[in-house]
Amino acid sequence: MDTRNIGLRNIEVADTKICSIDGENGKLIYRGYDIFDLVNHSTFEETSYLLLFGDLPDRENLKEFSEQLSNARGLPQSIIDNMKNRSKLARPMDVIQSTISELPDYDPEMNSDNKEANIKRAINLVAKIATLVAAWDRIRKGNEPVQPLGDDANHATNFLYMLTDEIPSREESRIFDISLILHAEHSFNASTFAAREIASTRAHMYACIGGAIGALSGELHGGANIQVMKMLLEIEKVDNVDKWVQTRLDNGERVMGMGHAVYKTTDPRADILARLSKIISKKRNTPWYDITAKVEDITRKYMREHKKQPIYPNVDLYSASLYYSMGIPIELNTPIFALSRIAGWTTHVIEEKFAEAAPRPALYRPKALYVGKYCGPMGCEYIPINNRSEKN
Repeated sequence: MDTRNIGLRNIEVADTKICSIDGENGKLIYRGYDIFDLVNHSTFEETSYLLLFGDLPDRENLKEFSEQLSNARGLPQSIIDNMKNRSKLARPMDVIQSTISELPDYDPEMNSDNKEANIKRAINLVAKIATLVAAWDRIRKGNEPVQPLGDDANHATNFLYMLTDEIPSREESRIFDISLILHAEHSFNASTFAAREIASTRAHMYACIGGAIGALSGELHGGANIQVMKMLLEIEKVDNVDKWVQTRLDNGERVMGMGHAVYKTTDPRADILARLSKIISKKRNTPWYDITAKVEDITRKYMREHKKQPIYPNVDLYSASLYYSMGIPIELNTPIFALSRIAGWTTHVIEEKFAEAAPRPALYRPKALYVGKYCGPMGCEYIPINNRSEKN
């Protein structure tokens, strides 16, 4: 039996001070702070500061950081014009990834790769990606982008306003803010590792984030909550859940949003998002929370009875119904993941480039086991094309 850790599962590749996950007990820690404490007491701005700088800010630090975000939110007109020239059918994640690659053109410190310059880039990226996502959604629908609000509005409020051209309620802004906190960081997941691997080549911050966005776009990573919402729309109503889940699992197929590569119990983010989804679904009178909750119950029951193993919801299961109940288009689920996770990605890039605690490899370079074609002890003999038979 092959006992290797395929896909680097459970292989420790670096030290980090940013995030800790206890998969056995369902714990998620940012810089030493439990995710439940941050959700109950913090904001996305404060959490982003914590990730980037390692400590919670005092009042003056937070004010300055929020002002830096506010000053950086605007997009150059040439970038807006470029987005207007894109096909309206372009996928949002593709637009975001390609537009991020334009930002170095507007960075006056691109010749500098010190820590201070990279922190400025991180703040710039955290601020601009939210504007970018909202602007593209409006452009693809034939509308003009909405300019961000001033210093008085926080990050969550600004995004929802730029997306809809309406100031959200305090409740919905806070719910969205909590969602951003929950998605801000999650250790060495696929997109974060992609960013760090690229950083190990000494590529600049924007290149690292472009790679992370590409990794996040896959349906087994950030694209999973899109698949969850498609599942909920296919189920349509609560009465259809039992048969749908039973058929799906009997056929050996997955129920998206269930199970996690790290957590062996409930993903703590899923618990919080479930409560938020329930609040919004009730307020907006939508069925999506009830359908989601029953999908979770039936899937867990099936796995206990037929597979004799537990399964738990992950972060994608309830974020899908939450965003959809808020009126956010399905295609923006993964971009919203990106505009939150940008805080974690940029922090990891900085740690990879400027780690003080432990040495980093000069370049990430995993080893692969070759299992391809062997023709003999000296390898394959090259046969000129005129002498090759169809069998060759």
